[in-house]
Amino acid sequence: MIRLGPRDRPGPGAPAKVPEVLALGPPRLTAGLHGPQHRLDLRGHLAVHGPLGPLTAPGLIDLAERVRLAGRGGAGFPFARKVRAVLASVDRRTVAPAVVVNATEGEPAAWKDKVLLTRAPHLILDGAALVAWALHAAEIVIAVADDGVGEASMLAALREQPLPAPARLVRVPHRFISGEGGALVQGINGLPHIPPGIKRRASDAGVGSRPTLLSNAETFAQLAVAARRGPTRYAELGADEPGTVLLSVTGSAARPAVVECPAGTPVSAVLDACGVPDGPAVLFGGFHGRWVPPAKARTATFSRRGLRAAGGALGAGVVLPLDHATCPLGEVARVVRYLAAESAGQCGPCRLGLPDLARAVDAVVAGTGDPAAVRAAAGAVVGRGACSHPDGTAGFATSALEAFPDDLHRHVTAGTCGRPVRGTLPIPGTTTPDGDRRLTVDWSRCDAHGLCADVAPDLIRLDANGFPALGDAPIPPRLEPLARDAIAVCPALALRLATRKH
Repeated sequence: MIRLGPRDRPGPGAPAKVPEVLALGPPRLTAGLHGPQHRLDLRGHLAVHGPLGPLTAPGLIDLAERVRLAGRGGAGFPFARKVRAVLASVDRRTVAPAVVVNATEGEPAAWKDKVLLTRAPHLILDGAALVAWALHAAEIVIAVADDGVGEASMLAALREQPLPAPARLVRVPHRFISGEGGALVQGINGLPHIPPGIKRRASDAGVGSRPTLLSNAETFAQLAVAARRGPTRYAELGADEPGTVLLSVTGSAARPAVVECPAGTPVSAVLDACGVPDGPAVLFGGFHGRWVPPAKARTATFSRRGLRAAGGALGAGVVLPLDHATCPLGEVARVVRYLAAESAGQCGPCRLGLPDLARAVDAVVAGTGDPAAVRAAAGAVVGRGACSHPDGTAGFATSALEAFPDDLHRHVTAGTCGRPVRGTLPIPGTTTPDGDRRLTVDWSRCDAHGLCADVAPDLIRLDANGFPALGDAPIPPRLEPLARDAIAVCPALALRLATRKH
């Protein structure tokens, strides 16, 4: 086991305790990072990994297919198919393509790409250079979040490393949906950083309307490792699939960590290395993932097939265990509220459906709702959004109903499971220094005009009698202006924005 030291200072919304980095087995992506050096500059990078020559387009496709390289951002799309799609579009349009490195990592619990950005940026650039060489790309774009983590390291790497195409770094909002492919292309093109209203393939028209190969930062780093080692040596590690995986393990772990391990490593080995206590379930794949009971989780392996067989998903490599000290459904409710607030707000399933889902989950936790209402609210959004955000959020919520049956029964019958909500699942803060900001109603004044719900349907709905039903969710900072607009239109001055002390 190799233990690495601290990394860059986290930006706003980052967890207070930055996870360390562990390697279970021979390190590849994290090779050379176990010494006192905080970051591999170009000289250190070449000393660890060696030089790298160009690849032709057929050579790139052959390598990606032989190592079964798939996207590491969550969807797991085969990399060779992306390359072929871009080449086909280039042939049709006779225009040079763009290469985009998606290092935005909007998932709050994900840290693996930030580790690469801060400690091994040249490995990412190596992969981008290989693709740019093969495709004769017009430019390389590296997209990072505006949380400040990794940006300075990547800018330094861009100054140090010569690349086969002009390269630039683009900063995007640090939000859950920022890494969605369509939203990222829109943002790079100077448009609102939200998913487009229609499905549009980046391989056809992406950055600057060019055919664009867009993939996750770890994917490019894995490509660089595979190109140096070759398919046979690359496959020396990995059971269910070749190579290693990077995992972000936080939640109830006593030692939160970014872990590199061979694909097919037992889940139990990773959980034990991170000091994960017994608990009711483990969430695999992040906030769009699935909950798995501990018995199944510990007998599973870290590969796409291994986790799928246990009912989970590898996704972007996020692993979130819960312990017995926190209320699991309360934790789920916090996350569903956060996901509802992270909606781009451009389509009905997200703008209206996800707040309804959050209220249904809140009601179950409070003992005033019915799990059937959660399933109905989830079913109303699935397959109807402009991106996968409503589907992923719905799956997360309904998976919790199956994973925590005993807690669900206690909440429905008694309104509580007897445990507090401790904030074990990491989400960006929705608080001021003094506490949570929430909408409240002075019921002695409210006359059920309903104007507040017209102005702020993301935050307020009306009950059967026409009065505002607010739930118990704190107001995300980005929606506070909307809350103030709703307050301003209330003719009875009944709606207020209050701070709840911690």
